[in-house]
Amino acid sequence: MKKKTVTVLLTGVILGVMALTGCSEGSSGQEDMVSEKSKADAKGQTDVDQKKADEAAALIDAIYVQEWTDMTDKQCKKAKEAWDALTDSQKELVEGKNADPDYFGKDTGDAAKDDPRNQDDIGENEILVVSFGTSFNDSRAQDIKGIEDAMEAAYPDWSVRRAFTSQIIINHVLARDGEAIDNMEQALERAAANQVKNLVIQPTHLMHGAEYDELMKAVETYQDKFGSVRVAEPLLGEVGTDASVINADKEAVAKAITKEAVKDAGFDSLDAAKEEDVAFVFLGHGTSHTAKVSYTQMQAQMTDLGYENVFVGTVEGEPEETSCEAVREAAEQAGYKKVILRPLMVVAGDHANNDMAGEDEDSWMSSFKASGCFDSVEAQITGLGSVDAIQKIYVQHTAEVMDR
Repeated sequence: MKKKTVTVLLTGVILGVMALTGCSEGSSGQEDMVSEKSKADAKGQTDVDQKKADEAAALIDAIYVQEWTDMTDKQCKKAKEAWDALTDSQKELVEGKNADPDYFGKDTGDAAKDDPRNQDDIGENEILVVSFGTSFNDSRAQDIKGIEDAMEAAYPDWSVRRAFTSQIIINHVLARDGEAIDNMEQALERAAANQVKNLVIQPTHLMHGAEYDELMKAVETYQDKFGSVRVAEPLLGEVGTDASVINADKEAVAKAITKEAVKDAGFDSLDAAKEEDVAFVFLGHGTSHTAKVSYTQMQAQMTDLGYENVFVGTVEGEPEETSCEAVREAAEQAGYKKVILRPLMVVAGDHANNDMAGEDEDSWMSSFKASGCFDSVEAQITGLGSVDAIQKIYVQHTAEVMDR
């Protein structure tokens, strides 16, 4: 009896061990299966997220174009709907040729403060204010609308309307904010449809550059649809034959922007700033167009006025003497220890906020700081269009063509 009992007990123990071992292996296998499934689910969700982000990016890239078509308005709406349907994490994945999370996600102010000036009921007399444009809402309201409002106040018997020459910006604003701004052709068609007789066009462009040339081509097409069409001078007036040529417009602009920069920096005068080793750098866009000599002329104008601590640069580095490296070295060699950057641009938009004052290492702000040559580098992010004296120059240019 005892031997049989021992055998039974041993058999029970072995079976128990086997059962325990089997249970352990089964549990581990189940955990592995769950882990693999979780990984697969996570990968599947990642793929879904990226696919949706890519679809939105493609729709944004489709409207990041300079050519308007009959489908553009629908494409803008579709791009925004795709963006709105994304989760926050999916929005961070948006990346295309031109698309990124900032296209719809960046806060540039309240678009409601702006006026697209695309109304009909124009009347016989119209002033069409033509700008390159900006997608920065605050700057559009302060700078471009600021000039348009000054025109309206100066010429109450004329209807003031707006056109942008950048379709890329028009599409951006329409898609993101639902604000429809006329391009040049649409504005001219609107004027013709409203039976405008006397059309005055005031470009807010800085110079007779590429944008101005395109404006003039568009005007030529519509010339015979109005009783009279007159195009006023851009801000800096005629270009001139060489770098030494300056004019009354360039002098007025040089004085106006320097005065504002000095005031905003808290100095009583430019000389007072110079005594504290402060240099002002006015940063334009730059261009490969022959009109790029205008920037060199502006530097010549500053020198002619005795503004020794004022320098002119360009984002594009054209002409060469206005490149970041050239201007930085000029300010350093002159012994200035403090630098204040300010736009020589009608609007304080993308170039002013990013290329001039941005945190990226290739911005002018970062470059000047990284040189280690200056005790401080600051930026005044203010567009020319918000400066009262600049607005008056545009108003005067309009008056000059009205008197013809």
